[in-house]
Amino acid sequence: MPDIQFDRFYRYDDLTRILQGFMTEHPELVRVESIGKSYEGRDIWLVTVTHFATGEDKDKPAFWVDGNIHATELSASAACLRLVHKLVADYGTNADITHLLDTRAFYVCPRVNPDGAEWALADKPKYIRSSTRPYPFDEEPLGGLLEEDIDGDGRILTMRIPDPNGVWKVCPEEPRLMVRRDPTEVGGRYYRMLPEGPIEDYDGVTITAQARKERLDLNRNFPSGWRQEHQQRGAGPFPTSEPEVRTTVAFIAQHPNITGGIAFHTFSGVLLRPFDDRDDKEMPIEDLWTFQKIGAKGTDMTGYPNVSVYHDFRYHPKEVITGGFDTWLYDHMGVFAWTIEIWSPQRQAGIKEYKFIDWYREHPLEDDLAMLKWSDEVLEGKGYVDWYPFEHPQLGPVELGGWDRIHAFRNPPPQFLEKEITPLVDWTIWHAQISPKLELYEVKVTPLGGDTYHVRMVVHNTGWLPSYVTKNALEKKVVRGVVCEIALPEGAALKTGKLREEIGQLEGRAYKRASSISGSDDFTDDRAKVEWVVRAPQGSTVKLVAHHARAGKVTAEVTLKLK
Repeated sequence: MPDIQFDRFYRYDDLTRILQGFMTEHPELVRVESIGKSYEGRDIWLVTVTHFATGEDKDKPAFWVDGNIHATELSASAACLRLVHKLVADYGTNADITHLLDTRAFYVCPRVNPDGAEWALADKPKYIRSSTRPYPFDEEPLGGLLEEDIDGDGRILTMRIPDPNGVWKVCPEEPRLMVRRDPTEVGGRYYRMLPEGPIEDYDGVTITAQARKERLDLNRNFPSGWRQEHQQRGAGPFPTSEPEVRTTVAFIAQHPNITGGIAFHTFSGVLLRPFDDRDDKEMPIEDLWTFQKIGAKGTDMTGYPNVSVYHDFRYHPKEVITGGFDTWLYDHMGVFAWTIEIWSPQRQAGIKEYKFIDWYREHPLEDDLAMLKWSDEVLEGKGYVDWYPFEHPQLGPVELGGWDRIHAFRNPPPQFLEKEITPLVDWTIWHAQISPKLELYEVKVTPLGGDTYHVRMVVHNTGWLPSYVTKNALEKKVVRGVVCEIALPEGAALKTGKLREEIGQLEGRAYKRASSISGSDDFTDDRAKVEWVVRAPQGSTVKLVAHHARAGKVTAEVTLKLK
């Protein structure tokens, strides 16, 4: 096993070394390949994990997992590495994981956006939303406040600036905290609160934020619902315009065996499901029910609530997100897809009931006091920094302090990382286990007299999900039914039946009712048969194959002989 620790974040070269180490030490379980190049030319690594001796990955149901599409969300990569590590380490000793890798495959892309992460992990970090490509203009921004570490201590904090018309004042109950002044309040000492950083071309009066040169959000560049810049900022000039997204979309489209997907992000401590831009009423009801069942299991295993983006995670009540990964994977590809937002500092501080987005607009002082206490006692004071004087090059005397967002909010502090991501990895593994799985139920040869034989193959779906996975996939006809084929030896002839025949979809157990009071609906719709009549010399061997893009492939060989 490669040398890997889960209390730190790895830069690109170390990440590459670790992934190559998995493949070198466990070639029977791991393959690593580059599926494309980033904007700056780095390889985007894809890890395939399965037991190759039991079949190639494309012949098995597979599950997609990725992370770190946003530059500073580094614990997303750590979660992907933890998944690969657990699968490899537990194979052969854990019965569930052994069976899982014998029958299914994982495609894991630990760092979709290696360029942005490298900026975030630099000795002098630069924090951007996503890609490092200049957008929408290839020019240096002019003027305004540039958010960066101005005093060289490795943190980007908040500047507290005295201003009689400021919005903020010192909290009477706790002088380290700042609270908003009352609407009619006058005569006190007030402050402006701004991100730490220098101000270019300062005129001595006005302060504006400097426009980012890099304004892309790669998680707005996926095809489903994509909108132009005037409708949604950062979405790029056209769907999949960015190499990191185009690479991801191409790989998934070329692997129809993918039955579901999870994208790791930070932060909020929540399991997010589609739709991003539509009401639940627009979803086939069976898919909604199944999303809710899968989500309830996730909540039980992780403690994270499971919610709809559209209903519960909008940045503004009159705005929606489009071009996101999870909605594209469900809407276009027809599989269940989730975004996991790792880490909730509020929940760590004991704040259980809060609105993920609304909390930043409005919350009680008690929450701030609880979070400050958490920083003092659990983070040893490193989350919330006491205010200290600083001579600002443009503003003169100011104070720096407040929340260290990178340390406390953006990712779990390193000492809490492994504990936080491990239950999420366990739910990811469970999610992969519920995929459809095509298996042989029966193969039977019956002599009909002379050199004529009746051949019957029966297959069934032993997975929880149906072979098509979602009703949305059925409606949009994105997945073919089970295909059965027969290969005849030289000198044989097919009298009835077809060399290749599509026999439809196979149900799983997911859409069955929970009560049998009014009669059970447990019919054999998980099973299907195909029959042939073959004329061939006794002792001939006939090869049979059944395959389904999402449920996998099974083969059999039968010898034609008298009983």
